Amino acid sequence: MENNAPYFDESVELLKDLIRTPSFSREEYGTATLIENFLVKYDANPRRLKNNVYAFSDNFDLSRPAILLNSHHDTVKPNADWTKNPFLPEIADGNLYGLGSNDAGGALVSLLSAFLHLRKADLPFNLIYAATAEEENAGSGGIELLLPELGLIDCAVVGEPTSMQTAVAERGLMVLDCTVYGRSGHAARNVGINAIERALPALQWFASYQFPKISPLLGSVKMTVTQISAGTQHNVIPARCSFVTDIRLNDCYTHQELFDIIAASCGCEISARSMRLKPSSISNEHPLAVASRRLGIPTFASPTMSDQALLTMPSIKIGPGDSARSHTADEFISLQEISEGISCYISLLQELAAIYETLGQRRHD
Repeated sequence: MENNAPYFDESVELLKDLIRTPSFSREEYGTATLIENFLVKYDANPRRLKNNVYAFSDNFDLSRPAILLNSHHDTVKPNADWTKNPFLPEIADGNLYGLGSNDAGGALVSLLSAFLHLRKADLPFNLIYAATAEEENAGSGGIELLLPELGLIDCAVVGEPTSMQTAVAERGLMVLDCTVYGRSGHAARNVGINAIERALPALQWFASYQFPKISPLLGSVKMTVTQISAGTQHNVIPARCSFVTDIRLNDCYTHQELFDIIAASCGCEISARSMRLKPSSISNEHPLAVASRRLGIPTFASPTMSDQALLTMPSIKIGPGDSARSHTADEFISLQEISEGISCYISLLQELAAIYETLGQRRHD
């Protein structure tokens, strides 16, 4: 196909190499090296922290705002339904098949192309490109580890498959381990206290409770019991029933606020696995949001999570590919989507530059 997007052919070849190289979370050494070498090839002076690779635009000026361009290069493991070799890149009917092609290889290489295209440009802000690890398992060795090395960042563009629509809000996550206790006994006798039966009111509470604060962007908090375990054998009354609850936060509550409400009301013992993965939203008046609107890019609130959950600055999530293809068998991204992704990222950053120029905005203004 004919294509005029900067670095398009190079991006596709890089993505093929990334597909060939397994990069499960915490096992991304090979793909980190590929990205590092790619940046070296174009004299972009990459730096590396474990399996995170990053680079700064030329003539970096601390008096200017800094824009982070971030996507991840780790993948989930392929499921059993794959009919193709997940590590063999294949182009068919204009689509590139392979593990990680859609989530988030297309966004990763498109952002990289935009960075290379603009890194020498006279912009009113600095650019920082970061290809990070451990996104799929929300690990501590990814963006969270890297952020202190990058200095002050004013806002971020996170590359994920969104069909090139702009996610202006994203849900957070809290996973609860919940336990209800009873007393064991023989199932044939009228003794013991059945922990499963005692757990039923708590399970019903999680299914029916509605938190009063509803976000204009993200709606209500969503709670779903996703795992349950009880009992040792058929003739023993279970003394313990444990279950796991997946909670998707809106931007009206902190993790601690939700935890305290649940602990006071659910009728069981709870513990949170983590309170790191925060919900996020960006003001309609933020230059990133304004730039997106000026380009006519549709906006939405995302129910799925990304590295946005670990960022501390305003951010949007946008990228080529379709979120519905993520983690599916025979994952693919179209070559046209990559081309449009590169062009859209460049247009977005150029529009953002025009807004910053109009505002005369500099660091510390």
